[in-house]
Amino acid sequence: MKRVAALLCALLAMGAAAAEPAIVIGASLAQSGMLADLAADYRKALLLWQDEVNAAGGLLGRRVELRLVDDRSEAQAAGRIYERLIDEDKADLLLGPFGVAASLGAAAAAERAQRVLINATGAARILHKPGTRYVFQVPAPFSVYGEGVLAMARATGLRTLFVVARDDPASREMAAGLRDAGRAQGMSVGEPVLFTTGLSDFVPLVERARAAGAEAWIAFGDARSAAEMVKSFKRAGYAPALVAAQGAEEPRFVDLVGQDAEEVIGLSAYEARFATPGNAAFAQAFAAKWSSAPSLTAAQGYAAAKVLERAVRQAATLDQEKLRAALATLETGTPLGAYKIDPATGVQRAAQVAVVQIQGGRREIVWPATLAGATWRSPYPRWEARTLLGSKGK
Repeated sequence: MKRVAALLCALLAMGAAAAEPAIVIGASLAQSGMLADLAADYRKALLLWQDEVNAAGGLLGRRVELRLVDDRSEAQAAGRIYERLIDEDKADLLLGPFGVAASLGAAAAAERAQRVLINATGAARILHKPGTRYVFQVPAPFSVYGEGVLAMARATGLRTLFVVARDDPASREMAAGLRDAGRAQGMSVGEPVLFTTGLSDFVPLVERARAAGAEAWIAFGDARSAAEMVKSFKRAGYAPALVAAQGAEEPRFVDLVGQDAEEVIGLSAYEARFATPGNAAFAQAFAAKWSSAPSLTAAQGYAAAKVLERAVRQAATLDQEKLRAALATLETGTPLGAYKIDPATGVQRAAQVAVVQIQGGRREIVWPATLAGATWRSPYPRWEARTLLGSKGK
């Protein structure tokens, strides 16, 4: 009889838990329009996380239900969508939308309503002004993208850096962050030189770098501009001790310049092979569910959801003030790397952007040491001293 009574009590408890309303987590996503393809992996990662957390019993004994609203790739709609999620849909928790522009409206709505918002994809500093209390950033800020390059320059005694950036907000912010950090470390760093999208001849900028006695060329842009820089270097016979160009980490960079890609370094905020907390399991689960490797956008979405999950478990409540306090002090690992924020602004302080170098035609992670699979090769080889891959010893 006692066993029967215990079983009945367990069944009743399970029934009561099942009867609890779901925890609704709201987010605005570009599911149609020009950004839909770019944002698709964010949605896929959130759906994967929803499956996993519910299979593990949900949060606070309740099932989790995502409420993903299509913003049709219209960034200006995000603020209104989050107001509706808060006021009409009564969403319990909020995840940020895709992109910086949409995140601005979402963050403003969250701050006005004093509701916690996990900033999943917005890496711009404008989202986290002093006094920001309810918005918490998960990805590495644009301003730290040059951190690894500076560490390499410092380790090899390079002090004069020439910085160029494509004329767009993200690239300018990355370049400004490197400039400020380099100067703070006693390096000679001039104002970043801006270039337009589609520029193919970088020789005039090469001559400026030469005239400045630059020991390192550091560029922020994309794979195509990085390729055009290398082509210009070869035409001008230019080979500073260090060449870093955002975009060189992309597989298509090697396709664009072939063996001339050797020993250029690029910057990667995420790789499916990162040895970061939970990343191997995430990459495997994502590939199994969606038949593709996770992108940076996927990792951002999943990491944001895991940060929110851990904060809820730590706070043991959905009370927004207690949840805010938990997020302000939370230190945890995600596929993107460590999560730890500045409590005065909500800015991510721990995540690092990896440095990738082309070695033997392969993309090797060389910084930080916790992620590196190869040793950085330095200095950047002079053009007349290069040999074709596979020809050494012949």
